[in-house]
Amino acid sequence: PNHKAIHAMGDKIESKLIAKKAGVNIIPGVDGEIETKEMMFEVAEMIGYPIMIKATAGGGGKGLRIAWNKEEADVEWDAAKREAAASFGDDRMLIEKFIDNPRHIEIQVIGDKHGNIVYLPE
Repeated sequence: PNHKAIHAMGDKIESKLIAKKAGVNIIPGVDGEIETKEMMFEVAEMIGYPIMIKATAGGGGKGLRIAWNKEEADVEWDAAKREAAASFGDDRMLIEKFIDNPRHIEIQVIGDKHGNIVYLPE
């Protein structure tokens, strides 16, 4: 992939916007950075608990916390921001609805600018 695609997929906010524009179903949340705890609480009330508090950068579960209620969200926000800053040098956060016991299907799709596309099963 070119540098623009790599950059876009490295930022969860940007990749979520690209997926939404392409018509892909996405987890309920907000399409941008959650800058404050107060904003997080507002979003959580809108989408309902439990929520995922997620670092916009990185992966592997770093900077990711689950909160089942407002009290947990208050504590987990601080922990997620600290971990994201330490791990990625970026403490921006997003909030999504936590889906308990989901069915997870993952495939890797690789394509190039010439229209060649392949998928790699699990």
